[in-house]
Amino acid sequence: ETGESTQWCFENFIQVRSMKKAKDVRDQLLGLFERTEVELKSNYSDTAAIRKAVTSGYFYHTALLQRSGNYRTLKKPTTVHIHPQAALAKTQPPPRLVVYFELVRTSKDYMRTVSEIESDWLIEIAPHLYKAKDVEAVDSRKMPKAVGRSAAE
Repeated sequence: ETGESTQWCFENFIQVRSMKKAKDVRDQLLGLFERTEVELKSNYSDTAAIRKAVTSGYFYHTALLQRSGNYRTLKKPTTVHIHPQAALAKTQPPPRLVVYFELVRTSKDYMRTVSEIESDWLIEIAPHLYKAKDVEAVDSRKMPKAVGRSAAE
């Protein structure tokens, strides 16, 4: 909002509009914490908790790595790909199971805003959609050498 913060965004290759949106979301969350009297504490090293929280909101948007190297959505089987600009796009080996925010349809269906998840989270978060046999299938599938991994590895 100030010239100083605009300059900082420019120097750090961050869009000012995106930074304002992030600040608005942060302010909303802080307000919710205050209203519900939830203790505010941060643990930046606990990425699993953050990924699990994202999964709880987007559990229907999950995709599993296939032998071909492409991903297939779990509930409405469609072949999808991680967007080339996503942070996980060049991860080797690629994650076996991901949750995504949106699909962008161009020449291919691309997942944007992608996070790696654990298969057992799906049963815990959405037992009405995912059963143990679905999760076991994810964990026991054989992948080609050096393709696919779990977050625990």
